[in-house]
Amino acid sequence: MSDDKPRFEKLGLAYAESDRALKAAKELGEQFDFVPKEEADAIIALGGDGTMLDTLHEMLDGGEILPVFGLNLGAVGFLMNRYHGAVGLIQRLAQAKAMSVLPLRMNVTTQTGENFTYCAINEVSLLRETRQTAKVEISVNGRVRIAQLAGDGVLLSTPVGSTAYNLSANGPILPLDSNMLALTPISPFRPRRWRGAILPDRSRVSFRVNEPAKRPVAAVADSKEVRDVAEVHIEVARDKEMTLLFDPHQALDERIVAEQFVT
Repeated sequence: MSDDKPRFEKLGLAYAESDRALKAAKELGEQFDFVPKEEADAIIALGGDGTMLDTLHEMLDGGEILPVFGLNLGAVGFLMNRYHGAVGLIQRLAQAKAMSVLPLRMNVTTQTGENFTYCAINEVSLLRETRQTAKVEISVNGRVRIAQLAGDGVLLSTPVGSTAYNLSANGPILPLDSNMLALTPISPFRPRRWRGAILPDRSRVSFRVNEPAKRPVAAVADSKEVRDVAEVHIEVARDKEMTLLFDPHQALDERIVAEQFVT
């Protein structure tokens, strides 16, 4: 994380296709000379959390990874700032708090031997594809920790994603600067007493699917799915560091802490 106040002279624009986001894009476009994303040194994203994730994934999939200042025109907007129109936007950018975010890199091998690699900002999830309970072996840094987890699946979450699916699966909320990952079972049947683990983010987590023909499992990195997987290996993608920009008193680290006190 950094409290530096960088100046952004060339701004790109990304927006959702909702009526609110389109209206805001037109409003801002009348006040600012936005440039193509490949020429920008920062991106303004208009929409909800989905728009923010789409914008970040577009950069992860290719091209330069730029700082992003999100303006909420969606529902929850956990990764976004409040939208106040064009007034004061340049000053807000100058005063914005920069938060560093590291995604996960998922390497998948399917039952037919195909290989896929995707990044996840929130979490990587393994999910059963049928009515049959999934059975998954879990290893950390090459050591088998659970020979067979039986349940709906399992997920590995970043601190950013710890308040999303991970929290819904009764996983822990992780402070943004904790340097930890949350390993959380999804509706576990066996072992009954295992409720997950908190791991250093230098850990390499591997999943191997048991009885894959009878109990097929899909792997999902945020919204990118690979079906009928055999093995999944996950580690932090330190070469893909991203920067999110926030108004100083509403930054992501404070939001994650505050989420622990929601009643």
